[in-house]
Amino acid sequence: MSRLVVLAGPTAVGKGTVVRALRDMAPEAYLSVSATTRDPRPGEVDGVHYHFIDREDFQRRVDAGEFLEHATVHGQNWYGTLRGPVEEKLAEGEPVLLEIDLQGARQVKETMPDAHFVFLAPPSWDELVSRLVGRGTEGEEERERRLATARDEMAAVDEFDQVIVNDTVERAAAELLSVVRGTR
Repeated sequence: MSRLVVLAGPTAVGKGTVVRALRDMAPEAYLSVSATTRDPRPGEVDGVHYHFIDREDFQRRVDAGEFLEHATVHGQNWYGTLRGPVEEKLAEGEPVLLEIDLQGARQVKETMPDAHFVFLAPPSWDELVSRLVGRGTEGEEERERRLATARDEMAAVDEFDQVIVNDTVERAAAELLSVVRGTR
């Protein structure tokens, strides 16, 4: 039986890092590539890390029902999961992993309640703050906006089927892989 696993958690918890480690362990694991209206960060490749599209194209796709979920994140950029590739993989019997934000996870829960929802949590609030500051990709105002969002996201942990603490990337990735493979 195919399985949809939805991974969400607060900003800077390391979702992308854990998923990259999972992919190193199991390159065959299918990770849905989200679409976004934000600009690429250094080193990000269109179609690999995200589908980078402009707001007009994003809105056209929303209106056409092409997204499984979509949201405005941190009050600025739009993100979403294209429905077609996810449904194709599930129809083929392949497990699918979505790495999305809390808003998106809530939308997927409405349309696909049988999915397995995993919350990636930091070992502590202080560690989350340290990770956000340490990556150095946001200015002070953006960091404060993300931390305010993270507080709300942390409060939603009870909405998930399972919690994985990202204390070490390798351990968290291995635990997530066992979920994706359905062995847990």
